[in-house]
Amino acid sequence: MTIMSNSQQSKHVAVFAFPFGSHLMPLLNLVLKLAHAAPNCSFSFIGTDKSNAILFPKPYIPKNIKAYNISDGVPEGHVMSSNPTEKLNLFLSTGPANLLKGIELAVAETKQRVTCIIADAFVTDSLIVAKALNVPWIPLWLPMSCSLSCHFYTNLIREQYANNAGNRTLDFLTGLSQLCVEDLPQDVAKGGEDETLFSKTLASLGTVLPQAKAVVINFFEELDPPLYVQHLRSILQSLLYVVPLPFPLLLPSDTDKNGCLSWLNRHNAKTVAYVSFGTVVAPPPHEIVAVAEALEESGFPFLWSLKDNLKGLLPSGFLQRTGMLGKVVPWVPQSQVLAHDSVGVFVTHCGSNSVTESICNGVPMICRPFFGDQGISARVIQDVWENGVIIEGRVLSKNGLLKSLNLILVQEEGKKIRENALNMKKTVQDAARPEGKSAQDFKTLVEIISES
Repeated sequence: MTIMSNSQQSKHVAVFAFPFGSHLMPLLNLVLKLAHAAPNCSFSFIGTDKSNAILFPKPYIPKNIKAYNISDGVPEGHVMSSNPTEKLNLFLSTGPANLLKGIELAVAETKQRVTCIIADAFVTDSLIVAKALNVPWIPLWLPMSCSLSCHFYTNLIREQYANNAGNRTLDFLTGLSQLCVEDLPQDVAKGGEDETLFSKTLASLGTVLPQAKAVVINFFEELDPPLYVQHLRSILQSLLYVVPLPFPLLLPSDTDKNGCLSWLNRHNAKTVAYVSFGTVVAPPPHEIVAVAEALEESGFPFLWSLKDNLKGLLPSGFLQRTGMLGKVVPWVPQSQVLAHDSVGVFVTHCGSNSVTESICNGVPMICRPFFGDQGISARVIQDVWENGVIIEGRVLSKNGLLKSLNLILVQEEGKKIRENALNMKKTVQDAARPEGKSAQDFKTLVEIISES
């Protein structure tokens, strides 16, 4: 097989996905932007059969992006448990050898050596591959940017706060002193015998990320505390913020099979409560009941994204009694819903994509975090940005949700929250302009992959 030398070839970037849930589309979004900005670069997008089937083939994928499949680590005939992290651990257990198989597939087909590696930061073994190939390694941080800091101090957090109350603040985190022990991902608090491969991977980030040519953060620098950004820059070789706004080809189509947008058109500005807790974890049954009771009693119009298999948990007669008031559907075009003028509040699990979409559209949030970086996001929303509130006790109750809905939608005390949400919308609009910091950071990223 003939492979062109570096001086002869166009650049070949291998992209490693963390092939789960909300990590996929933001990574593809970045690669689409890079493929458009650097048309002479080829991009080999390496994921699993299942993850690549979600993303490819699509009519908007340009010719310089091609997908390759590697193992998901699940043994043949294996029956998965209900533990959501099992599939993560199985994939990570495949190690660098599995990643190298993806490289081999891409090189065999393209006849081009890989010249750079971009990877979801959770795929830390991609650094080993980059070192073996002697090419730059560029990890992309997809969770909320503020959650990155705690992974640099995992050992210290475990030593000092393992047995302390949840409301104790992490006052040694530069620029994020408002964070509390209870906000931390479980994988940060875990150690010793409880540690999984996934939690070990997260704990290694403090050692691994400083070895990157550049770390790309999928967020707006203008929204992160300046001291925090300054601190990260002191630790990393290079820190680049790339705004997470969708590439034009990824903008949602007009598909709205459940008629959500036409329903929203019938309501006044900033009056509708939109409720969604993502696709990974559902609230426990008693919390679904509490949400239903609060929505019904509140009298506010509501749009609730609730899977059909969970509708049986709703109080008897709820759908009939609230038919004129609300709409319960199994799927909504979320980015379009949050952009609609009638939506006044988002009751959310604080997944990073949901938080970003809410910020971009100036919608205040009521936060019920479940796992991962969601607790940190909720704390930042309430106590740093002040564009939302955490539900009382971090558990959905009828009275707690009623209180939060009234605060944000109608009460004078919630005026500041509503104003902050709108101000943040303007901030991100300014940040995305061609003269903004992010545009320069993106240009730097293009230069790195083009010159490697």
